[in-house]
Amino acid sequence: MNANHPIGQFKPYPAYRPSGVEWLGDVPEHWDVRRLKQVCSESALYGANVAATQYQAEGIRFLRTTDIAEDGRLFGEGVFLPAELVEEYVLSDGDILLSRSGTVGRSFLYAADLHGPCAYAGYLVRFVPNAATLPKYLFFFTKTEAFNAFLRVMAISSTIENVNGEKYANMPIPLPPPPEQRAIVRYLDYVDRRIRRYVDAKRRLIALLEEERQAVVDRAVTRGLDANVRLKPSGVGWLGDVPEHWEVRRLGYLATKFGSGITPRGGATVYQESGIPLLRSQNIHFDGLRMQDVARISPSLHEELAGTHVKPGDVLLNITGASIGRTCSVPDDFAEGNVNQHVCIIRPSKTLLLPKLLAAYLSTPMMQREIQVEQSGASREGLTLQSIRSFRVIVPPPSEQRAIVEYLDRATAEIDAAIARARRQMELVEEYRTRLIADVVTGKLDVREAAAQLPDESDEHDPVEGVRQHQNGLAEAIYDAEEEPAIAEEVRT
Repeated sequence: MNANHPIGQFKPYPAYRPSGVEWLGDVPEHWDVRRLKQVCSESALYGANVAATQYQAEGIRFLRTTDIAEDGRLFGEGVFLPAELVEEYVLSDGDILLSRSGTVGRSFLYAADLHGPCAYAGYLVRFVPNAATLPKYLFFFTKTEAFNAFLRVMAISSTIENVNGEKYANMPIPLPPPPEQRAIVRYLDYVDRRIRRYVDAKRRLIALLEEERQAVVDRAVTRGLDANVRLKPSGVGWLGDVPEHWEVRRLGYLATKFGSGITPRGGATVYQESGIPLLRSQNIHFDGLRMQDVARISPSLHEELAGTHVKPGDVLLNITGASIGRTCSVPDDFAEGNVNQHVCIIRPSKTLLLPKLLAAYLSTPMMQREIQVEQSGASREGLTLQSIRSFRVIVPPPSEQRAIVEYLDRATAEIDAAIARARRQMELVEEYRTRLIADVVTGKLDVREAAAQLPDESDEHDPVEGVRQHQNGLAEAIYDAEEEPAIAEEVRT
């Protein structure tokens, strides 16, 4: 076993016993199984209910379910409240928060030096681990399939899922002795740091590749393929000059359909394992549709939603939320589907404007800025169909449109392939982390010896050298197989 990277084929524990919990299965013979409330000095403490009108720019950060990412990190800048308003809800080091509604099962481990002063909202439940229980061990347990199995058993599905504090408090926990908890946490922290560095490097690489891709697209759809083309004023201040033989027209004159979708009555309760895709904003990306987590509905419900049917050649545009403006065209091999209310269908007249060209144009920085200007809505960001119809679009002649689309297909193919490879590598290491945490925290693998051999954190060699900045624009991706960290090789094998 490599002392610098002790990830290998671990053995199970010598002996196991039934846990007495169907979804937990067997546990190591010397481990205990306790309820969450039994390993906490305080448990099932609900957060504060505070109106959004009381939020302010500084004070105590007020954590809501929507501030907590799936991996336990915090989103964005957050909102703040006066200290006197939430003094009884202020967190202490090692406190664990679990979401009881909406994004049920999200978990957060509080560290004062990392997060600063924080309080928490009513849809979060607080647990305070006792002195014999490592908070990080409990936090790792919330990232296992066993925890997800508990949620599936306990969740009550109506319009939203709900697992209240009492249910969480009675959740069985597999509990090794404290020294073994420390070994498990030490080992998983080590692996987690290495994976995070690897993933962060891949994200930087993807961002640089996407930047290069966008520069290629922007030039082609706003200037065409002739570097010496003569320009004329577009008549639109933010649009600037355009090729003199191109037209500038309102999008409303170039498309036969503008319409947003609808979320079926019953929401997520009508989704099923197979059926007709219901495309949501998370499925719409600048590089195309991503179907990994697509929702599906029954064929009969699909027929009821005839007005929201998606066809090949449609251009889809996100019109609400954080991903507003994200857009792509529907590929020719797309069979059938619907969109929900957060996505607009634009069906361009193909004799006037090719769908791929429209999607590429809408993705340009100038159009994304215009979308931000045009969005409306007091309580929620949003684009209206009227504002979308009013978009100014540059329209080349049909033969030039085809040439631009063919050029972009060729010019972006290699970049898209590199982005796809990087995303897949990220997925592989994330899958590896999830599987490893589950196997170690539930006692399927014994990592005590590996943990004892680990170097101190300050002595670790950073294996990731993902992206090197190049003086001439795009950073070069120095990322061949030999330079990837050993953990990625292990995931592949």
